Amino acid sequence: SFCFAGGYAAGYYSYKWAEVMSADAFGAFEDVGLDNEEKVKEVGKKFRETVLALGAAVPPMDVFKEFRGREPTPDALLRHNGLA
Repeated sequence: SFCFAGGYAAGYYSYKWAEVMSADAFGAFEDVGLDNEEKVKEVGKKFRETVLALGAAVPPMDVFKEFRGREPTPDALLRHNGLA
């Protein structure tokens, strides 16, 4: 069918995977409590020192694991979309 022709499926998968990583990264801030200013600053510093500082110099999965201490999971994305 049309959505699998021309690489659309691969592009959509990449887009969804980026959403998983984004939601899971934001989950690090949620985990410490968004109202806990000191802890949010600590997580923000770690985000800056890993995700922002390493950028494309390191494979994305390695950067994510350095930030979160684990591979990404879809749990946060499902929660943010009201599916969990």
